[in-house]
Amino acid sequence: MIDEQTEKPRSSFWKELPILLGVAILVAVLVRAFVLQTFFIPSPSMENTLKIDDRVLVNKLVYDFRSPHRGEVIVFKAPTDWSGNPQGEDFIKRVIGVGGDHVVCCDRSGGNERLVINGKPLDEPYIFPGNKPADQDFDITVPDGRLWVMGDHREASGDSLEHWQQSGEDINEATIPEDRVVGRAFTIFWPVSRATWLTVPKQFDGIPNP
Repeated sequence: MIDEQTEKPRSSFWKELPILLGVAILVAVLVRAFVLQTFFIPSPSMENTLKIDDRVLVNKLVYDFRSPHRGEVIVFKAPTDWSGNPQGEDFIKRVIGVGGDHVVCCDRSGGNERLVINGKPLDEPYIFPGNKPADQDFDITVPDGRLWVMGDHREASGDSLEHWQQSGEDINEATIPEDRVVGRAFTIFWPVSRATWLTVPKQFDGIPNP
């Protein structure tokens, strides 16, 4: 009895290879466009959570089903006023306030300075050592559909607070529309020595809704 597999011409593999490569490339393009994308960190604005030249993996699909949550690290298309680039530029920051949130700086009870969100002081162990939660007092309410974002290295971050100051306290200039969010950074994958999940700090669990 002849095995049909042994009769298959060996040359058929080489004929099928371009098709297989084409399919693989198409799948990779679709995944990058709609599901996952890698980003590298070019600045110290998120230290020490993210360091210069870290590579992160971003979930581009998650916010098609829900809005960003407080504490998540997001990549977004920065407004021209933020980046100075009319072609658009990707920024990465942490979400501190979502639509409707009342964010105040600062609670100073017990000798510690803390942001206050909807009346609840927020401990921020991820802030770069020696940084304050903010370099000046502020009292804002985040408009619906927008996000107040800040870098973990507060003294080296062009974020919502900096643009609130520069714009003469214009809350719309200081916040990011949700539809400019590219996705959620959920893991550092390179260098391998720094590989870790970017989870939401537990301190955000106790923040009440507005």
